[in-house]
Amino acid sequence: MTQRNWTMSLHKALATVALVFLMAASAHAELLIRITEGADSAIPISIVPFAENGAIPPGDKVSSVVQSDLTMSGEFRPLPPEKMLSLPSKREDVFFRDWRLLGQRYVLVGELTRSADRVQARYELFDVNTEQRVLGETAAAPASNLRTLAHHISDKVYEAITGVRGAFSTKLAYITLDSFNGKPRYRLQVSDVDGKRARIRLESEEPILSPAWSPDGKKLAYVSFETGKPVIFVHELASGKRTKVADFSGLNSAPAWSDDGQSMLMTLSKDGNAEIYRMNLQNRQLTKITNHWAIDTEASWDHTGKGLFFTSDRSGGPQIYHKEDAGAEPRRITFGSRYNARPRPDNSGKFVYYVHQRDRAFHIARTNLKSGEETILTRTESDESPSVSPNGRMLIYATKQGGSSVLTVISADGGAAYSLPASEGDVREPAWGPLAR
Repeated sequence: MTQRNWTMSLHKALATVALVFLMAASAHAELLIRITEGADSAIPISIVPFAENGAIPPGDKVSSVVQSDLTMSGEFRPLPPEKMLSLPSKREDVFFRDWRLLGQRYVLVGELTRSADRVQARYELFDVNTEQRVLGETAAAPASNLRTLAHHISDKVYEAITGVRGAFSTKLAYITLDSFNGKPRYRLQVSDVDGKRARIRLESEEPILSPAWSPDGKKLAYVSFETGKPVIFVHELASGKRTKVADFSGLNSAPAWSDDGQSMLMTLSKDGNAEIYRMNLQNRQLTKITNHWAIDTEASWDHTGKGLFFTSDRSGGPQIYHKEDAGAEPRRITFGSRYNARPRPDNSGKFVYYVHQRDRAFHIARTNLKSGEETILTRTESDESPSVSPNGRMLIYATKQGGSSVLTVISADGGAAYSLPASEGDVREPAWGPLAR
């Protein structure tokens, strides 16, 4: 990632951003998944292949998707089915001694039944040591939508064991670039968190930047250069309807929704300098949040919904600042290097994540907001665009891997990782969608 020169003109900054995207290689819609590192403390669990009654559609098996989901979290270490001593599908067939011999802590069993155009899953989760049922449920989905059913089961199992809602049913938004007839073709895409079922939502020959999810998961805001300048749009995913919300002179960038979806933070330079504004999306009224000679940008709401984090070069280089509310004085958060940018807080108020430069490399770091302790989470060297999962347990960011840009997901403490490269080319600007309400 090329370090931004925060003293350059805004026009040069925008040209630099566009150049980064123009240099990307071609990319197809589908993302792959590659586990790169597991956590030493991962919980051993067995997801037994589910029994099947009726004509279950071919393709990804429900139990296989659950196994992949839990592996991706970094918090679980599923036992490969070929190492299992038996394949039970109900409680009476589970011999706990066998699972203890295999070193397992939990075992998940279940059965799928086809009825007309729907498939019902009956599943149970057991604690191997206590021999008690931890979870038991039935759930159903259309036969054509078994991945959704599998992600639902993954969420339930994750929550039953950790006490935290699972995020496997949420979505990712990201940008890829293709080349068509010698011209760039930018694509805004949405997929499952494992990169599957990707759908192209917008194509353009001009750059698309900074996708941001509405709190209900029904809309995306983003910056598009399709008119020859940066403009913020809101895109309704179900209907495809697009609405311009910020088309002022100069810079329109870095949209961030409020928790109620009624307003949006954004960076505007309509009065000459880049400042952070809040826009009421009902009447388009603007409130100026920062007023300083420096460049203030990349705002995101804190966990209270009243305060905000943002990047500013008011101390001489880009650093993270926090305002407890719109009228409060900004407080500097980061001090560990000359470059810290793009803050993304978790939903607990404990940490803020950001891009951190050290020894000419760019990493993802986090600061404990209570103690001020800074932790470098990544070991790659060109990391950018962090986005925190809505349950606060994982983090996705863009990085370089083997010469290509990929998305990488790590546990929030950096203890495990998996990557989501495009099947060809580069993928950037990830945004993790919200939990279902």
